[in-house]
Parts: sequence; C-alpha cells; structure tokens
Amino acid sequence: MIHLFQKEWVNSCIYKIKNDYMKKISIIILMICSSLCGFSQNQLDGINSQMLEKIQQAYKNTNQDKAIRNAVASNKIENLVVNLDNEAKYDTYFSNRVKSKGISDQKSSGRCWMFSGFNVLRSGMIAKYDLGEFNFSHNYIFFYDQLEKSNLFLSLVIKYKDEPLDSKNNEWLLKNVLSDGGQFTGIIDLVSKYGLVPSTVKPETYNSENTRIIDELLTLKLKEFALELRAINSKGVKKELYENKKVEMLSTIYRMLVLAYGEPVKEFTYTLRNSSGKEISTEKYTPKSFYEKHIGKDLAKTYVMFMNDPTRPYYKLYEIENDRHIIDGINWKYINLPIEEIKEMAIASIKDSTMMYFSCDVGKCYNRTKGLLDVNNYDYGLLMGTSFSMNKTQRIQTLASGSSHAMTLCGVDINKENKPTKWLVENSWGASAGWQGHLIMTDDWFNEYMFRLVVDKKYIPSKLLKILDEKPTMLPPWDPMFAEDID
Repeated sequence: MIHLFQKEWVNSCIYKIKNDYMKKISIIILMICSSLCGFSQNQLDGINSQMLEKIQQAYKNTNQDKAIRNAVASNKIENLVVNLDNEAKYDTYFSNRVKSKGISDQKSSGRCWMFSGFNVLRSGMIAKYDLGEFNFSHNYIFFYDQLEKSNLFLSLVIKYKDEPLDSKNNEWLLKNVLSDGGQFTGIIDLVSKYGLVPSTVKPETYNSENTRIIDELLTLKLKEFALELRAINSKGVKKELYENKKVEMLSTIYRMLVLAYGEPVKEFTYTLRNSSGKEISTEKYTPKSFYEKHIGKDLAKTYVMFMNDPTRPYYKLYEIENDRHIIDGINWKYINLPIEEIKEMAIASIKDSTMMYFSCDVGKCYNRTKGLLDVNNYDYGLLMGTSFSMNKTQRIQTLASGSSHAMTLCGVDINKENKPTKWLVENSWGASAGWQGHLIMTDDWFNEYMFRLVVDKKYIPSKLLKILDEKPTMLPPWDPMFAEDID
C-alpha cells in the first residue's frame, strides 16, 4: 500500500512539474509571438526608411515637376486648375424662371435656411400684390428660433438627465446646444406659431447679422444650465420643479436675446404698396394676423421635403429623432427619391412660377467669379497627377459630402430634347455675389451635389404622397447626413 501510494505521489509530482513547465513554455512562446507580432505591426504601420525611399520616388524632381511645384507653392491652387474650355459653355439664359425682386444678404450668420424659406413665401406675396422689393423680417423670427432652440435643449437635458453624461444622447446634445443653422421644418413651426412681420418693422441688428459671439455666449450659458438641471436629485421631485427651473433659465436667455436682437414686435401698423408706390392698404396687425392675411397657408400641410441620398433605400419615409426647432414642433421628415423624379417636380413647380427651398453641398466645384457650379470647373487631378473619382454614394459614405447651404430654386433651362441642362438658384449672399446674387448649376452638378428639395403638394404625384401615410424609419440625430444648412 505504501509503495502504491509513493508511486501515485511521484506520478502526481511529475505531472505537476510537467504542467508547470508547459505553462511557462507557453507563456514564453506567447511573449515571443506577441513581441514578433508587435514588431511586425509596427513595421506595417510605421514609415521606415525603405518605405520612405519608395514613396519618395513618386516625385522625380524633373524640370516639369519643378515648374509645377513652383506654381503650386506660390499660387492659390484653385486659380491654377480653372478649366478655361468650360467657362464659355454656359450662358445666363433660362427657358423657365420665376421672377423675384431684391436679393437678400444673410451677412455673417448661418441663417441661409430662413432666407431660403422666406424667399419661397415672399415670392408668392410679391406676385399676389405686384409688390416692389419686399421681404419679411429675419431678425423677428430668428429671435424666437433661438429662444425655442434653447427651450428644446433644456427640455431634452431633462429628458436624458438619468443617462450618463457621456451617453450618446447627451454627447449629441452637448455638441449641438444651439446654432443659427436649421432647415425648412423650422420655417413651418416658427412662422405658424409666431407669424411674420415686414423687414422694415423689425430691422436687422449688428448681432443678428454677425451671430458668432452671441451664439457662443448663449451656448456657454445653456451648458451651465444643463449641469444645474442634472445636479437636481430626481427622486421624488415633481415635474413642476424642473419646469419652474427651466422658466427661470429661459428668462436669462430671453434677456440676452433682447440685448442682441431687440424686443420682438407685438403690434404694428403697416402700409402695403405696389411696385408703382400706390397704396394697397394701411392696417394694424399682429405678426400672426399679418401672416394669416397675406400668406394664409397651413405650411405643414402644404410642403413636403425630398432627399436624394443614394446610400439609403428610395421611396421610403424617414424621420430624424429630436431634429426640430421647437419642442412642440415636428421632427424633420423627408421622402428619399431618385434624382430624376425630384427634377420632374422641380420643373413642374418652376413652370408654374413657384420657387422651392433647395439645399446642396455648395462649396464643391464652385467658380465664384462666374457664379457657376459645375463638376468640370476645375481639374485638380490634372495638376496633381492623380484622379478624384468617388461617386455621390461613396462621398456620402466617407463623409466627404453633405448638405451645407440652403438657397431658393427658381429657374431651369430645358433643351430641345426636353431635358434640363442647367438650373438657377437665388442665393442669400448679397447682390454682388455669384451672378447677380444667383448661382447657376449645371445638370451634372445638380446630380452630384443636390440633397434636399421642399415641394408644394400640388406638384407631387399621388403615388409619392401615399408614402407620407407610411410609418417613417426613425434615424438618430447624429447621423452625418442631417447636419443643418448653415453656410
């Protein structure tokens, strides 16, 4: 028995020694492999001397290379790559164009969405009464836009207060506290709620035309308020406490807005005159009564936004969560459509003298001297000895393109084959920018860089209107395709 026990004990010891030995060997092997893999990884990721030598061979330092280098280093690249053969291809004639009077100027602000929306509304009023240059007050609506966005932010802070500060919702909130950018749902909600006033009744101020500093101050204060709201122990706290605190905070915001933009007008007397100066009427108005008498549309039931986003399925209704201007307003909704079907509605609208809210990636291929947007304006590839060949889908997927600026689509030139060759938009950068305050887009550029169009329902086929009855696909507000129009 003792002999058997000793034998089992010896075998156990041998097994343990072997096991420990194998473990140590395994650890050593793993350390060596890890070291080798790390070395290999560093070799792959880092630029070593051999790799650098191969890379440097791309530049031969020939006389031609030297000439190009000297030119590029000493000049604005854009000026070196202008396609001169392309400049004479396009004129300023448009077979169909909606008449307008007076080019507006958003100055140093991101209110392009508002200027575009007001251009749509004012063109109808100008035609209705044969007015001269007429515009609505951007400053009046902008005041309430900023107040409502502040309330929206604080309300969402309360909604997500029990989530960690670094949750996706709170991260998005704190990155998008307040801005002067927006899109057409802001026009719908703000105008429907607060009405409109003529620009002469509520003129611009320095800060409404130069929004950066006041926007920074308001944003800083709202972030401070966000931390205060999150610090309240929510256990057993009634909703009224948060609402009372929010009213107190919004009172501070209101005072800051008044100092920057002036108090909003509540009543005014206005004389409407036609283009010859003849008096049409003189009446006392509130902003709501002015809107109801002279515009009178239910904007939410009149207009539909369309998007051309080839990265998502077409003929679908989409909605962006929490992406709106006012807490009790509507989320941004749109129907995604192929570009050719969007063009058909645009042409029908222009032929019927109706402008449209339009947004695009305005900075791409833009010849500022000519006011021309065309994919062949510049040949960067020829200068750099390479190509830039991504299509619209690929640019969206890699965040290389997206909507950045809203303008007003007002013209199209249709050829003998009944196809559009170029488009005209009324801009809001002043009368001296572009071509007489407008930009001309070739049809090829329209295909590549147009993103959103808002169309009156009377120009929309019934089969597309039926899509509005479907349950929308909800998208997160941080999706990069849904940045505000702000340029």
